[in-house]
Amino acid sequence: MGSRRSPWLPLRHLLEYFVFRTIVCLLQILTPQQNLRLAESLAHFVFHVLPRKVTRYKVARENLQIAFGDEMTDEEADRTIYGMWLHLFRMITEIVQMPRRARIDNYHQLLTFRNRTGVVKSMCSERPTFLLSGHYGNWEVSITVFGLFGFPMGMVARPLDNPYLNAWFDDFRKFTGHWMIAKKGAYKQMADILANGGSVALLGDQDAGTKGTFVPFFGRQASTFPTIARLAIEYDATICLGYSRRLEDDFDEHPWVHYELGCEEVIDPRDFADDPEPVDAITRQFTNALERAVRLAPEQYFWVHRRWKTRPPHSITSSPPLAKAG
Repeated sequence: MGSRRSPWLPLRHLLEYFVFRTIVCLLQILTPQQNLRLAESLAHFVFHVLPRKVTRYKVARENLQIAFGDEMTDEEADRTIYGMWLHLFRMITEIVQMPRRARIDNYHQLLTFRNRTGVVKSMCSERPTFLLSGHYGNWEVSITVFGLFGFPMGMVARPLDNPYLNAWFDDFRKFTGHWMIAKKGAYKQMADILANGGSVALLGDQDAGTKGTFVPFFGRQASTFPTIARLAIEYDATICLGYSRRLEDDFDEHPWVHYELGCEEVIDPRDFADDPEPVDAITRQFTNALERAVRLAPEQYFWVHRRWKTRPPHSITSSPPLAKAG
């Protein structure tokens, strides 16, 4: 028999939501400088005080070794991991403050654009579009900006277990016109949106398990969801691999935070029409583009995710048979 649902679960969810909203209220009143100091304190606590097993330090260290090898010294790897925690804590406050800070009349104070022409052409065309990124930079900034400029889209994400928290994050993402697509069973909804010429936003750097397409990511084969490439081919949708990375702080020039909203590459599935394996080729193309973006600021990537957890079948080899005596 399956486990029965705890009668206290709704109360626990309500208590979690109460604590969360209290923290949100406190974070909303912080200045950028206060946000930075708070994030530095929390990052120091996580990196230097908490047990490394709790913070998945070993996972992050192994991932950096896979990605950069001898290019990165031990000291540089530790600075990158500390920088990752600093970035994540700053990102939380920025997400909380974004509905009040980000507006159509002040976006130029928050953003610097890179290679935006291709994205604008894609979003303004009659063809559907994938807005693709990874767990890098502040991916929520990109979504907010596209909404402010009148490009609503379906966003693929896993619903949170706590219904109150899930509703809060849904409202946050909907305040600029977007709508949510539950990650489980998202294929049909994405197909419907693309079939009607719409846009879909999602993160494409999760481990896809044994059924994924294996393509190089920082030189090692990584299992990647082939769904994006398949849908792009089927519905003639362009893929815009973008990012929003935090730039160096200059609070005199930029009163909040300053991001580079960039497009690393626009991928057209029509360019792969003659490729014998177009799904693999397109998946490899956007994964390479994401890698180039991550190299711009490695400390803003989520290195504690087991990106290379699933190994390709051909990498598991058995020992050669013993030779028989003559």
